[in-house]
Amino acid sequence: MKILKYIVIIVSTTLFLSSCDDFLNQKPSKNTSLVPTTADQLEYLLNNYANFYQEGNRTSVYSTDDYGLQKEMYDARAAAYGVVAAQFGTWDTEFLPFDGRENFWSGEYRKIFTANMVLNTLPNVSGTEDQKKRLTSEAYFIRAYSYWTLAQTYCLPYTPANKDELGLVLKQSTSFEEPVKRATLEETYALIEADLTEALKNTTKLEMVNNKYKSWRASKASVNAFAARYYLNRNDYTKALTHADVALTEHNVMMDYNVDMRYSSIISNVTVGGVPTRIWYPYTHDNQSDFTDMLEWKEHYYFRMLYHESWWYIPSTQLLALYDQTYDLRYKYHMVKNYSFDRGLTSPAYEYPGYIFFFKDRIPSGPTVAEMLLIKAECLARQNKVPEAMSAVNMLRAKRMDKNAPSAVINLSATSKDDAIVKILQERRRELPFTQRWNDIRRLNSNEDAGDDVGALTRSFYGFTSAAISPSLGLNTYTLPKNSRRYAAPIPNTEIQSSNGVIVQNKY
Repeated sequence: MKILKYIVIIVSTTLFLSSCDDFLNQKPSKNTSLVPTTADQLEYLLNNYANFYQEGNRTSVYSTDDYGLQKEMYDARAAAYGVVAAQFGTWDTEFLPFDGRENFWSGEYRKIFTANMVLNTLPNVSGTEDQKKRLTSEAYFIRAYSYWTLAQTYCLPYTPANKDELGLVLKQSTSFEEPVKRATLEETYALIEADLTEALKNTTKLEMVNNKYKSWRASKASVNAFAARYYLNRNDYTKALTHADVALTEHNVMMDYNVDMRYSSIISNVTVGGVPTRIWYPYTHDNQSDFTDMLEWKEHYYFRMLYHESWWYIPSTQLLALYDQTYDLRYKYHMVKNYSFDRGLTSPAYEYPGYIFFFKDRIPSGPTVAEMLLIKAECLARQNKVPEAMSAVNMLRAKRMDKNAPSAVINLSATSKDDAIVKILQERRRELPFTQRWNDIRRLNSNEDAGDDVGALTRSFYGFTSAAISPSLGLNTYTLPKNSRRYAAPIPNTEIQSSNGVIVQNKY
């Protein structure tokens, strides 16, 4: 067993922990010839959730109207914002291509490489046919999921008008000789959907192991949950509803914030102007490196986390205004009052909350039971099944609102299809801030329903250079128009250079 683990660790290390730069063109080392020979070795690789769970997507963190990029906070303490917040927060295209810390592209392609390795290796390893079929469907799922997240970040929304626009580099093998030219958007989505079709053959139950649902591995529930997300984005509400219902039938256990959430027992005090001030964190804040709380969160279908290196999800005033600050327990536990003091805004004192889920840097971004209820509700509303839609969204609210709140506060009602859609979309923002908002803005601005358009995003903030925010450059108004080409984020220039220009940058 020790020899097996040693071999697999060498394989996983050489495959996954290579340089972030020019990932698609990186040549293999001698050690990459250590190829797994058994299906059990592939199981070991896929069990290593540390190689899969993290999504350092700074577009999701900074680029939506959920994020608060505010002149007043910068004036209180310039260090409240790094230059990357200003660049992503104002949809920059001049400096971001040359940001050497951008690793979301390479991180997701590592996962794709792993999926391809599993698919390419499986025909030549020992193992039962059932095991191989399960691993095959899981590898297709990993690949579809990563291509999907990359497409939502680096490509324009998929519409009939955009189908011939640039898509992704479609790697389907582990060969470093495979072409790296970007496919069209239509070809990209065709591969995602083909992979999803294969992934949906997965029949594995989402089982519980040591008080944790095994959400770090693919299951029938997780694949259908992702399919529901995918088809919602494609505006196919019939298919999205079908897959959401399958996921909910497989797994519908929820966290009840009335009994399952609590404040941390670890005292966190700061002194502001000589006055001791308590910061009340949720218990989920306490562990940075221990995964127990994250993995025991019962609502996961697939264990993925949005990661924020600067440790402060700053909620916009618009996002804060969406919560019932008296009865919504998500506001009570996740919107941490006085969090700005934790980040050094004490002299002068500037009080502002931070959104906290797990530790200071992670928010669930994989599909959850809550998201499936929201998808079900939205699909029903768009089919003009208003009572059924509100029943679905209120199943979620029953677990999130203070049980002592008036019934009319806990339960949303709607007078029409359009009213229901508005209220359900607001509930999506309350439940899924940062992680799904970029995807939602893209789909809502490009679907056939003009009534749900988000429209242009606008911010007022200081100018900046490649290295720093600079008030001397003036207070500027930045706008992201509804159909802007900037809905595709810049690809890191390191990838373009390493491909000798074969990979083409997005055009703005």
